[in-house]
Amino acid sequence: MGAVLDVELWQHASALDAAENRAALDLITEQTRADLVVLPEAFARDFGDPGSSLAPYAEPLDGPFVGALRAASQRSGAAVVGGMFETSDDPDRPFNTLVLAQGDQLTTYRKIHLYDSFGQRESDVVMPGPLDPVVADVAGARVGLLTCYDLRFPELARALSAQGVDVLVLPAAWVAGERKVEHWRTLLRARAIENLCWVVAAAQPGPRYCGHSLVIAPTGDVVAEGGEGEEWITATLELDQVADTRRQNPSLQNRRL
Repeated sequence: MGAVLDVELWQHASALDAAENRAALDLITEQTRADLVVLPEAFARDFGDPGSSLAPYAEPLDGPFVGALRAASQRSGAAVVGGMFETSDDPDRPFNTLVLAQGDQLTTYRKIHLYDSFGQRESDVVMPGPLDPVVADVAGARVGLLTCYDLRFPELARALSAQGVDVLVLPAAWVAGERKVEHWRTLLRARAIENLCWVVAAAQPGPRYCGHSLVIAPTGDVVAEGGEGEEWITATLELDQVADTRRQNPSLQNRRL
């Protein structure tokens, strides 16, 4: 076996109490043996009632949540990625931000595609991020970051693929509803198949959200999947599978548009 990336996904329901969510990060120190721990979107504080203001719960990147995330990474030795609401230039609309902590090193991705769909309008309370794909190196793997509704826009995953990612990491709070689990599973498998890379997606659990956190191989095979409730999901990503799959199916090289 060649290079591997051990991942753990925590399918955890964020509370409305930010201090409670920060305290929950202590479990990462106690439990993880992974290279990368993936937490859901809005881990620092859940969205609350649809359309309610998130501004009172926004923090800067030197605030308490990022401090706790960095400390969890330092104690465990793992890279840890999770979602928060980050203060922006608009006092009424924070960014929906992923923070990847690797010890003292931070990588941030601000959600580009906001959830203005299925009767909701995230853009009323959240500022969209800049149109810049974000890639980080984690334990020898090239990792691209996406958030939840970004999944429905294949252009972002393809832009990350063009930067040579081995793994697409997608924290989410995928709202439950008719066909939503089917959409989630289908779109995640499609992103793996069309970009010939690993996909690691950590979701908040039911009943409000869909759960079903997934790890999908470059072939589109489901390697690990959660249920609807709270749980940890673990997997070992064999990074050589990316190159092997791309040799067998050189569709990225065959693109004409």
